[in-house]
Amino acid sequence: HRRFDYRPKTDPYCQARYTFCPTGSAIPVMKEEDVIEVYRLQAPVWEFKYGDLLGHLKIMHDAVGFKSSLTGKNYTMEWYELFQLGNCTFPHLRPGMDAPFWCNQGAACFYEGIDDAHWKENGTLVLVTTISGTMFNEMAKWVKYDNETGIYYETWTVQASPDKHSIVWFDSYECSKFILRTYQKLADLGAVFKKIQTNYTSIILFSGEPIYLGNETSIFGPLGNKTLAAAIKDFYYPFKPHRTVREFFVDLLKIIDCVILNRQFYLFYNLEYWFLPMKFPYLKIIYEEVPLPIGSKTSFGV
Repeated sequence: HRRFDYRPKTDPYCQARYTFCPTGSAIPVMKEEDVIEVYRLQAPVWEFKYGDLLGHLKIMHDAVGFKSSLTGKNYTMEWYELFQLGNCTFPHLRPGMDAPFWCNQGAACFYEGIDDAHWKENGTLVLVTTISGTMFNEMAKWVKYDNETGIYYETWTVQASPDKHSIVWFDSYECSKFILRTYQKLADLGAVFKKIQTNYTSIILFSGEPIYLGNETSIFGPLGNKTLAAAIKDFYYPFKPHRTVREFFVDLLKIIDCVILNRQFYLFYNLEYWFLPMKFPYLKIIYEEVPLPIGSKTSFGV
């Protein structure tokens, strides 16, 4: 997943149904001698709206919590889409615009407090390690860098097969990946994690070797490939928001025809388009163990 030099301003066209990080605050500077508990937080996606519904499908959202022993204050940190998942996964086809229009930025959100009921009721709230105030402050600097350079949300992992050791063509870039990067940073700073099982959700597409198609300019620009441009727009059209149930099922049949029967998928990744020759089983949601990290440092008494 490519890193960028800076985060671009969001276009006013991109609107969120639910405000991004409504109570967000700056990450505080902790006293060096503070001892801070670090918690693994996980709950079903959109639990506030659908309860445990997506939890049954193991579609989970991840976050990390902190508790300062000096102040007693709790904090939550997570990373998610600025304009909800649908906008990050599929573009808008705007009238008068040749290219698909994406609202696919993601970002970190930090705020005071841990909503115990939200994380405990259908998910997980468990202590995974303790760190010093110094380690927390170093992590905060890294979060700023990570947030300013890793700016686009990517829903899909793309693999060659369901085999555990299969080729990964494209890796997702979403909430769980941020939490895994955060844990690794803490481990590199000297944090020692408890030996507990930790699982994360991945939405996987299965594809033969991807074919590079080009970027927005080379495909949709004045000298672009009009046939390819039309094919990409035709592919994305059925994924638009639907006003009626009938419209939804008509477009669902078009998606099945394209992705499963014709084995075609167009992926937008790092601002470039790729063609995926789809393979059985086409799509799978997995809830897979990723162990807590082991640090690379020998300092801090580790």
